[in-house]
Amino acid sequence: MGGYRAPVRIDLAGGWSDAPPFCQRVGGEVVNIAINKYAFASVDVSDDGHLSASYSSEVPIGSGLGTTGAINVALMAAIKGENNCEELAYQFERLLGNHGGRQDQWAAKYGGIQHLKFIGEDVERLQLSPPPSFEKWIENHLILADTGIRHVSGDLHRNVWDRYDEVLPHLMEIRQSGRDMATAVQRDDRYNVCESMKNYTNAVGKLNPELNEPYLELETMSEVLAWKGMGAAAGGYVGIISRNPDATRARLSWDELDWKIDREGLIYSDD
Repeated sequence: MGGYRAPVRIDLAGGWSDAPPFCQRVGGEVVNIAINKYAFASVDVSDDGHLSASYSSEVPIGSGLGTTGAINVALMAAIKGENNCEELAYQFERLLGNHGGRQDQWAAKYGGIQHLKFIGEDVERLQLSPPPSFEKWIENHLILADTGIRHVSGDLHRNVWDRYDEVLPHLMEIRQSGRDMATAVQRDDRYNVCESMKNYTNAVGKLNPELNEPYLELETMSEVLAWKGMGAAAGGYVGIISRNPDATRARLSWDELDWKIDREGLIYSDD
Protein backbone atom coordinates (compact mmCIF):
# COMPACT_ATOMS: atom_id res chain seq x y z
CA MET A 1 0.00 0.00 0.00
CA GLY A 2 1.46 3.32 -1.05
CA GLY A 3 1.29 6.63 0.76
CA TYR A 4 2.63 10.16 1.04
CA ARG A 5 5.78 11.50 2.63
CA ALA A 6 6.15 15.14 3.73
CA PRO A 7 9.17 16.85 5.33
CA VAL A 8 9.28 18.77 8.60
CA ARG A 9 11.12 22.09 8.67
CA ILE A 10 13.57 24.45 10.32
CA ASP A 11 12.31 28.04 10.60
CA LEU A 12 15.12 30.59 10.40
CA ALA A 13 13.13 33.77 11.18
CA GLY A 14 9.69 35.33 11.03
CA GLY A 15 7.59 32.66 12.77
CA TRP A 16 4.58 34.03 14.69
CA SER A 17 3.98 36.58 11.91
CA ASP A 18 2.36 33.86 9.78
CA ALA A 19 -0.48 33.40 12.27
CA PRO A 20 -3.76 35.29 12.64
CA PRO A 21 -4.68 37.89 13.61
CA PHE A 22 -1.31 39.46 12.74
CA CYS A 23 -1.09 38.01 9.22
CA GLN A 24 -4.64 39.20 8.50
CA ARG A 25 -4.22 42.73 9.81
CA VAL A 26 -0.59 43.42 8.91
CA GLY A 27 0.93 40.56 6.88
CA GLY A 28 3.73 38.21 7.86
CA GLU A 29 7.01 36.94 6.42
CA VAL A 30 8.85 33.72 7.24
CA VAL A 31 11.95 31.93 5.95
CA ASN A 32 12.12 28.19 6.49
CA ILE A 33 14.00 25.12 5.28
CA ALA A 34 12.41 21.71 4.72
CA ILE A 35 14.66 18.95 6.07
CA ASN A 36 15.10 15.23 5.49
CA LYS A 37 12.97 14.08 8.42
CA TYR A 38 9.50 13.03 7.44
CA ALA A 39 5.87 12.42 8.25
CA PHE A 40 4.05 9.58 6.46
CA ALA A 41 0.38 8.94 5.79
CA SER A 42 -1.68 6.44 3.85
CA VAL A 43 -5.36 5.65 3.38
CA ASP A 44 -6.90 2.30 2.53
CA VAL A 45 -10.47 1.62 1.40
CA SER A 46 -11.69 -1.93 1.98
CA ASP A 47 -13.84 -3.90 -0.43
CA ASP A 48 -16.92 -3.02 1.62
CA GLY A 49 -16.16 0.71 1.53
CA HIS A 50 -14.61 1.20 4.97
CA LEU A 51 -11.79 3.71 5.08
CA SER A 52 -8.77 3.41 7.36
CA ALA A 53 -5.97 5.96 7.68
CA SER A 54 -2.53 5.58 9.22
CA TYR A 55 0.20 8.11 9.84
CA SER A 56 3.55 8.38 11.59
CA SER A 57 6.49 10.72 11.92
CA GLU A 58 10.24 10.50 12.39
CA VAL A 59 10.13 13.58 14.65
CA PRO A 60 7.93 13.87 17.77
CA ILE A 61 4.89 16.13 17.91
CA GLY A 62 5.70 19.17 20.04
CA SER A 63 9.28 19.31 18.76
CA GLY A 64 8.96 22.75 17.16
CA LEU A 65 9.77 21.38 13.69
CA GLY A 66 6.25 21.53 12.27
CA THR A 67 5.54 17.83 12.73
CA THR A 68 1.77 18.17 13.01
CA GLY A 69 1.64 20.27 9.85
CA ALA A 70 3.69 17.72 7.93
CA ILE A 71 1.51 14.84 9.15
CA ASN A 72 -1.66 16.63 8.11
CA VAL A 73 -0.30 17.59 4.68
CA ALA A 74 0.54 13.94 4.03
CA LEU A 75 -2.83 12.85 5.41
CA MET A 76 -4.87 15.36 3.38
CA ALA A 77 -2.95 14.35 0.25
CA ALA A 78 -3.74 10.70 0.93
CA ILE A 79 -7.43 11.46 1.45
CA LYS A 80 -8.11 14.25 -1.05
CA GLY A 81 -5.10 14.32 -3.40
CA GLU A 82 -2.14 16.68 -3.59
CA ASN A 83 -4.00 19.72 -4.97
CA ASN A 84 -4.43 22.33 -2.19
CA CYS A 85 -3.54 19.77 0.50
CA GLU A 86 -1.45 22.36 2.34
CA GLU A 87 -4.46 24.65 2.83
CA LEU A 88 -6.73 21.72 3.70
CA ALA A 89 -4.21 20.64 6.34
CA TYR A 90 -4.17 24.15 7.82
CA GLN A 91 -7.97 24.35 7.92
CA PHE A 92 -8.16 20.91 9.54
CA GLU A 93 -5.82 22.08 12.31
CA ARG A 94 -7.91 25.22 12.83
CA LEU A 95 -10.98 23.04 13.36
CA LEU A 96 -9.02 21.22 16.07
CA GLY A 97 -8.24 24.50 17.84
CA ASN A 98 -4.66 25.12 16.67
CA HIS A 99 -4.02 28.88 16.57
CA GLY A 100 -0.75 28.66 14.64
CA GLY A 101 0.02 29.82 11.12
CA ARG A 102 0.54 28.36 7.69
CA GLN A 103 4.31 28.05 7.36
CA ASP A 104 4.55 24.38 8.41
CA GLN A 105 2.11 23.15 5.79
CA TRP A 106 3.75 25.07 2.94
CA ALA A 107 7.20 23.76 3.90
CA ALA A 108 5.84 20.22 3.96
CA LYS A 109 4.18 20.58 0.56
CA TYR A 110 6.94 22.31 -1.42
CA GLY A 111 10.28 21.58 0.28
CA GLY A 112 13.52 23.51 -0.19
CA ILE A 113 14.27 26.96 1.23
CA GLN A 114 11.28 29.28 1.08
CA HIS A 115 10.44 32.90 1.75
CA LEU A 116 6.73 32.84 2.57
CA LYS A 117 4.56 35.95 2.71
CA PHE A 118 1.20 35.80 4.45
CA ILE A 119 -1.42 38.38 3.49
CA GLY A 120 -4.87 37.79 4.93
CA GLU A 121 -5.79 34.24 3.95
CA ASP A 122 -3.33 34.16 1.05
CA VAL A 123 0.23 32.83 0.90
CA GLU A 124 2.84 34.13 -1.53
CA ARG A 125 5.64 31.61 -1.92
CA LEU A 126 9.12 32.57 -3.11
CA GLN A 127 11.55 29.69 -3.51
CA LEU A 128 15.01 30.90 -2.47
CA SER A 129 18.02 29.73 -4.44
CA PRO A 130 21.23 30.67 -2.64
CA PRO A 131 24.51 29.26 -4.01
CA PRO A 132 25.45 25.68 -3.10
CA SER A 133 28.17 27.03 -0.81
CA PHE A 134 25.50 28.59 1.42
CA GLU A 135 23.58 25.34 1.61
CA LYS A 136 26.73 23.49 2.65
CA TRP A 137 27.53 26.16 5.24
CA ILE A 138 24.08 26.10 6.84
CA GLU A 139 24.00 22.27 6.90
CA ASN A 140 27.44 22.18 8.56
CA HIS A 141 27.05 25.09 10.98
CA LEU A 142 23.41 24.95 12.10
CA ILE A 143 23.03 22.37 14.87
CA LEU A 144 19.56 21.06 15.68
CA ALA A 145 19.44 20.05 19.34
CA ASP A 146 16.49 18.63 21.28
CA THR A 147 15.86 20.05 24.75
CA GLY A 148 13.46 17.18 25.44
CA ILE A 149 10.73 19.65 26.45
CA ARG A 150 7.49 19.15 24.52
CA HIS A 151 4.83 21.80 24.07
CA VAL A 152 1.53 22.48 22.32
CA SER A 153 2.09 25.41 19.96
CA GLY A 154 -1.59 26.34 19.99
CA ASP A 155 -1.42 26.95 23.76
CA LEU A 156 1.66 29.14 23.33
CA HIS A 157 0.00 31.12 20.56
CA ARG A 158 -3.15 31.68 22.60
CA ASN A 159 -1.10 33.28 25.40
CA VAL A 160 0.39 35.78 22.96
CA TRP A 161 -2.70 36.62 20.92
CA ASP A 162 -4.67 37.41 24.05
CA ARG A 163 -2.24 40.35 24.46
CA TYR A 164 -2.25 41.43 20.81
CA ASP A 165 -2.11 45.22 21.28
CA GLU A 166 0.67 44.86 23.86
CA VAL A 167 2.88 42.64 21.70
CA LEU A 168 2.18 44.25 18.30
CA PRO A 169 5.48 46.22 18.20
CA HIS A 170 7.42 43.00 18.81
CA LEU A 171 5.47 41.17 16.11
CA MET A 172 6.53 43.94 13.72
CA GLU A 173 10.15 43.24 14.68
CA ILE A 174 9.58 39.55 14.04
CA ARG A 175 8.14 40.22 10.59
CA GLN A 176 11.14 42.40 9.76
CA SER A 177 13.50 39.61 10.82
CA GLY A 178 11.83 37.33 8.27
CA ARG A 179 12.22 39.92 5.53
CA ASP A 180 15.87 40.52 6.43
CA MET A 181 16.56 36.79 6.59
CA ALA A 182 15.19 36.25 3.08
CA THR A 183 17.55 38.89 1.68
CA ALA A 184 20.53 37.52 3.61
CA VAL A 185 19.93 33.90 2.55
CA GLN A 186 19.48 34.75 -1.12
CA ARG A 187 22.69 36.83 -1.10
CA ASP A 188 24.67 34.27 0.93
CA ASP A 189 25.23 37.01 3.52
CA ARG A 190 26.12 34.83 6.48
CA TYR A 191 26.74 37.68 8.89
CA ASN A 192 23.21 39.00 8.38
CA VAL A 193 21.74 35.49 8.51
CA CYS A 194 23.06 35.41 12.08
CA GLU A 195 21.96 38.98 12.81
CA SER A 196 18.44 38.31 11.53
CA MET A 197 18.20 35.18 13.68
CA LYS A 198 19.41 37.10 16.76
CA ASN A 199 16.92 39.90 16.10
CA TYR A 200 14.14 37.33 15.84
CA THR A 201 15.12 35.65 19.10
CA ASN A 202 15.29 38.98 20.92
CA ALA A 203 11.82 39.90 19.67
CA VAL A 204 10.38 36.54 20.74
CA GLY A 205 11.76 37.15 24.23
CA LYS A 206 9.74 40.37 24.31
CA LEU A 207 6.56 38.44 23.46
CA ASN A 208 7.13 36.30 26.52
CA PRO A 209 10.52 35.73 28.23
CA GLU A 210 9.53 32.13 29.02
CA LEU A 211 9.68 31.27 25.31
CA ASN A 212 13.49 31.58 25.29
CA GLU A 213 14.26 30.32 28.79
CA PRO A 214 15.06 26.67 27.86
CA TYR A 215 17.98 27.79 25.68
CA LEU A 216 19.69 30.50 27.74
CA GLU A 217 22.75 28.36 28.50
CA LEU A 218 23.75 28.99 24.87
CA GLU A 219 24.51 32.60 25.81
CA THR A 220 27.59 31.37 27.69
CA MET A 221 29.13 29.71 24.60
CA SER A 222 31.40 32.20 22.85
CA GLU A 223 31.52 30.24 19.60
CA VAL A 224 27.72 30.38 19.15
CA LEU A 225 26.86 33.07 16.60
CA ALA A 226 23.05 32.90 16.84
CA TRP A 227 20.28 30.62 18.06
CA LYS A 228 16.51 30.36 18.08
CA GLY A 229 13.88 28.03 19.45
CA MET A 230 12.22 26.18 16.61
CA GLY A 231 8.55 26.87 15.98
CA ALA A 232 6.81 28.61 18.87
CA ALA A 233 9.87 27.96 21.11
CA ALA A 234 9.58 27.22 24.87
CA GLY A 235 11.26 23.85 24.37
CA GLY A 236 11.46 21.30 21.59
CA TYR A 237 14.37 21.77 19.22
CA VAL A 238 16.69 24.75 19.10
CA GLY A 239 18.69 25.80 16.06
CA ILE A 240 22.25 26.88 16.88
CA ILE A 241 24.58 28.54 14.35
CA SER A 242 28.14 28.01 15.57
CA ARG A 243 31.50 29.04 14.16
CA ASN A 244 32.89 25.86 15.75
CA PRO A 245 30.14 23.20 15.69
CA ASP A 246 32.34 20.50 17.22
CA ALA A 247 33.12 22.68 20.23
CA THR A 248 29.42 23.46 20.68
CA ARG A 249 28.44 19.80 20.42
CA ALA A 250 30.98 18.90 23.09
CA ARG A 251 29.34 21.33 25.52
CA LEU A 252 25.70 20.46 24.83
CA SER A 253 23.77 18.04 27.01
CA TRP A 254 20.95 17.79 24.44
CA ASP A 255 20.55 15.19 21.72
CA GLU A 256 21.42 16.31 18.21
CA LEU A 257 19.37 15.63 15.08
CA ASP A 258 21.42 15.11 11.91
CA TRP A 259 19.77 16.89 9.00
CA LYS A 260 20.08 17.89 5.38
CA ILE A 261 17.91 20.10 3.16
CA ASP A 262 14.94 18.35 1.58
CA ARG A 263 14.33 19.65 -1.95
CA GLU A 264 11.39 17.41 -2.93
CA GLY A 265 8.62 18.35 -0.53
CA LEU A 266 5.54 16.15 -0.59
CA ILE A 267 5.97 12.96 -2.63
CA TYR A 268 3.97 9.81 -3.22
CA SER A 269 5.62 6.42 -2.86
CA ASP A 270 4.32 2.96 -3.73
CA ASP A 271 6.42 1.45 -0.92
